[in-house]
Amino acid sequence: MADLSGLTALVTGAGGGIGVAMAETFAAAGARLALVDIVDCGALAARLGEGHRSDLLDLLDPEAISRKVAAIGRDRGIDILINNAGLGIVAPAEEQSVADWDRTHAINLRAPWLTAVAALPFLKASGRGRVVNIASQAAVIAIAEHAAYGSSKAGLIGLTKVLALEWARYGITVNAISPTVVETPMALVGWSGEKGLRMRQEIPVGRFARPGEIAAAALYLASDQAGIVNGENLMADGGYSIR
Repeated sequence: MADLSGLTALVTGAGGGIGVAMAETFAAAGARLALVDIVDCGALAARLGEGHRSDLLDLLDPEAISRKVAAIGRDRGIDILINNAGLGIVAPAEEQSVADWDRTHAINLRAPWLTAVAALPFLKASGRGRVVNIASQAAVIAIAEHAAYGSSKAGLIGLTKVLALEWARYGITVNAISPTVVETPMALVGWSGEKGLRMRQEIPVGRFARPGEIAAAALYLASDQAGIVNGENLMADGGYSIR
């Protein structure tokens, strides 16, 4: 188990299935948590013990991102940033609306960039800053009806590599994780029935990922032991992308 005692981890999208697993895993490793989401995560922060904070944040609002991240950083510093929040609106490419395309890219690509930039002064001050971006297998493998989602996540991997290159001199590493379908309540609805069965059959291990597995991967990338890992995209997809 990595020891994150004395370190602050900012987790976006903390109210979702992966976000909750992130919060639980990082709290168990000793981190102080700053949980942000468009929904209230106060109950989660309280359940995990003293010293954690929860903030409402609309990631569609660039000024709100700048203000809130700076407030969190001034309050307790930021040593680890987990850009976990994401939006998946799927449709055939020719049917995707401009509004849904723009919203998907704003949440999945623009918000991680803005959040990372706002956190940069505090990550620098940490001396061992870590940024972990949650991308997707859809960023590297074509999946039908995922034009907006897949392109936004592909952009996130590209952003990861550029930030890793530019910020390494500050002692900051930037990496991404690309999961297959993760067994969150929302995903299990979207991938239910025959569609989900077919998708599981395409994954060599025969199942979807569990939220705790993605959180464990993020914990490793945030740890001291992963200090030499920089600019990587960890495929957590059960071998789906090796075919």
